[in-house]
Amino acid sequence: MSVDPWTLLAILVMASITYATRISGVLLGGRLKLSPRAQAAFNAVPPAVLVALIAPSALATGGAETIAALAAALAATRLPLLGVIAVGVVTVVALRAFGL
Repeated sequence: MSVDPWTLLAILVMASITYATRISGVLLGGRLKLSPRAQAAFNAVPPAVLVALIAPSALATGGAETIAALAAALAATRLPLLGVIAVGVVTVVALRAFGL
């Protein structure tokens, strides 16, 4: 098996650029002076991304997954992350076992 040097170079350049964009957020994030409104907007990004990733699969795959996602969302108001995951998994397994 041979490695094309141009392909290897392209992979290394893309990896370097990806790493630079990720680390720049960490390095520059602490230096920003944000207004309370901007800080609230930045704090809303992670839950919005999470919902954008979960909602399509929860709503498009079937009833058991949709109900499990709702149960996990309710559990998230009271339980830590591991408990929320357990509630979601147990709910979807139980609903699938009963044929939903």
